Amino acid sequence: MPFLMPDTVHSDPTAPATLAARYADRPRRSALFMPASNPRALAKARSLPADVIILDLEDAVAPDQKDEARDAAVATVYSGGFGNREVAIRVNGLDTPWGAADLAAVAGCGADAVVAPKVNGPEDVLAWNEALSHASGDLQLWTMIESCGAFLRLDAMGALAASTRLSLWIAGTNDLAREMRAKPKPGRAVFYPMLGFAVAAARAHGLTVLDGVCNEFRDLDFFRAEVEQGVELGFDGKSLIHPDQIGPCNEGFSPGTQELEQARQIIEAFARPEAMGKGAIRVDGQMVELLHLDEARRLVALAKRIEG
Repeated sequence: MPFLMPDTVHSDPTAPATLAARYADRPRRSALFMPASNPRALAKARSLPADVIILDLEDAVAPDQKDEARDAAVATVYSGGFGNREVAIRVNGLDTPWGAADLAAVAGCGADAVVAPKVNGPEDVLAWNEALSHASGDLQLWTMIESCGAFLRLDAMGALAASTRLSLWIAGTNDLAREMRAKPKPGRAVFYPMLGFAVAAARAHGLTVLDGVCNEFRDLDFFRAEVEQGVELGFDGKSLIHPDQIGPCNEGFSPGTQELEQARQIIEAFARPEAMGKGAIRVDGQMVELLHLDEARRLVALAKRIEG
């Protein structure tokens, strides 16, 4: 039986835009995880060209450093200096000894988003949303989708974007591989169906979705191939574990010169008087529909946001 959600998840067309919709046009090509327990990493964060900096209190921080890392992350956000970058903090789970303190500290520090780990279904999204009920209305909820259960319940979780802070998913392929007992090879064929479904579910519910990390940060050709795969699947960007991955990631997820030129041609063609009221027109020898116009506008807008 499908998971049934309360009537409150249905969107009201007269209601204010959801957080997912409000921030949907933000460039999120690269999202770099940085351990909040590492002072050198925190000091370097402001100078890195990543679109998103994720200060990590969870996997990258040892248990005896959790409290110190939390204080450091909050102080880093308070001090500002990140420019147009989004700054998120990945907290520890609500079922851990540190989760409640993490949320209490992070909710009011000025971060753009809280990243919730190991979210397995709609009930978890609702629990995180409730835990953030006293936070600023602009604070987004981003969730890691990194378990078999999460991937099987993406549609039900995505539906909650209409009534909660949920605005972005991050694929957690390392945890997923461990739970599946999978042994991914270059090309990640074992994950292809699940990653494609994650993108489809995100698009169905207006969510941003980021590809999982690539553990190989020394071989940038290997990394570029994985970026190309993420672009092919339709991801908005990719989560990263090393600063050297930022440049190739930004390049891969940015609209190309030829792609932008084609987008502008489509926009200009539909703006001509003879195209008014038409659902399909010919552009440069090809039939182009209104759906292509929407995508062209999105690409041009994204390019403008990237340029600054």
